[in-house]
Amino acid sequence: MKTEITHNGNQVIAAFEGRLDTAAAVQTAEDVKPLMELDHKEIILDCTALEYISSSGLRIFLSIRKEAAAHGSKVIVRNINADIRQVFVMTGFISLFEIQ
Repeated sequence: MKTEITHNGNQVIAAFEGRLDTAAAVQTAEDVKPLMELDHKEIILDCTALEYISSSGLRIFLSIRKEAAAHGSKVIVRNINADIRQVFVMTGFISLFEIQ
């Protein structure tokens, strides 16, 4: 699992690559910590190369959303594949995030 964070003006993009499963969640949670302290930014979770997300990965996304809201930031999830979209629908995450 690889996470890359880039800054582009008011946007911060976190690109995920690989499988965000339980084994990868600990490192990924550490990698995304900087997102949790951003004030008034648009945080994009780019899932173009994300192959799979487990409940541990969903917890990370939820933590990012919670902290972003507390800091006046907005979270957008982009480019989820059909399998991940199905997980979002089944868990109700589809209504928690703006999906593009």
